[in-house]
Amino acid sequence: MNDPASAAQQQPQDRGGADAHRHGSARSGASAAAVAQARPADARADAPAPAGASEGGHAHSHDSGHAHSHGHSHGHAHSHSHAPTDAPLRALLIVLGVTGTVFFAELIGGLITGSVALLADAMHMLSDAAGLIIAVVAIFIGRRSATAQATFGYRRVEVLAALVNAVTVLGISAWIVVEAFQRLSEPVEIMAGPMMIVAVIGLLANIISAWILNRQREHSVNVQGAFLHVLADMLGSVAVLVAGGVIILTGWQYADVIASLVIAALVLPRAWQLMMQALRILLEQAPPGYRPAEVDALLRQVDGVLDVHDLHLWSLDGTSALASVHLVVPEGRDPAAVLCAAQAALQERGIAHATIQVERASHADHEGPQNVC
Repeated sequence: MNDPASAAQQQPQDRGGADAHRHGSARSGASAAAVAQARPADARADAPAPAGASEGGHAHSHDSGHAHSHGHSHGHAHSHSHAPTDAPLRALLIVLGVTGTVFFAELIGGLITGSVALLADAMHMLSDAAGLIIAVVAIFIGRRSATAQATFGYRRVEVLAALVNAVTVLGISAWIVVEAFQRLSEPVEIMAGPMMIVAVIGLLANIISAWILNRQREHSVNVQGAFLHVLADMLGSVAVLVAGGVIILTGWQYADVIASLVIAALVLPRAWQLMMQALRILLEQAPPGYRPAEVDALLRQVDGVLDVHDLHLWSLDGTSALASVHLVVPEGRDPAAVLCAAQAALQERGIAHATIQVERASHADHEGPQNVC
């Protein structure tokens, strides 16, 4: 039976640990793909700490002849209220429906009228529809906890979807560019009237989408990103309208080709950037804003650290940084104190989850070449 006095003493410590746990979640800087901010705070990306590890980032150690000390730092607070994400989620779903409808309208219109500009704008809409799907999936996945098998959760699903989206849009956009250049030598007669009708529908849909997203963009980074994409879509619709007007007024069929190339110039860089970002995450490269050499230097400044090796930095979704590292401490130094100091330094740097092994110099000599990845 627990001693009541002992339990009373433990409560303040638990509260203090929880406060430190919450303060550890502060992050500096923003990622290029900051979708994680739209997820609820209880979204868990990191694996559960092994038995014996404390959730607040406290040290636990065991002595097996070379004084290993392993620490797991979890810098996030817990909240179970999903209300803030409901309105942005509804906005994204509405805009997704509008965008998907316009995509099919422009695709069919482009095939019927022969307008490669409409086809290019349809691919632009497809890219944004896929981006909206990724944003919606990010919100739903953020509400799912890790499981015994999926210990890191399901946030990589978002990255895989982004990669498929980028590769698809790149391939179709490349085909549109090739088709446009072929039409420079062999012009195709365009049905400018129906082309402009479809373009007007697309422009109106983009205006409605922008109005819906503008009301919620302060509450979600996902919605902010979608809002910017819709603004870019407006440029595509305007380009198609201008091309249709030129064809009607002058009969100059090349206006359609020029409009298609302008839209492709808007789509291709974004699709390429998205593909490279997804590949960097899947290859487990250090996330943007986290240079391994800087983190190595930061840990070497921790009092009691003789050496740093086997440093690895990666991310599950390109927004939150994770780390694992071995720290070498001198004989006679308390490994738990060094562990806590190292965890605090990493949390202050914005690394929310870190697995740290503290070891004596005598053991480090047997580990082979040192790696900083």
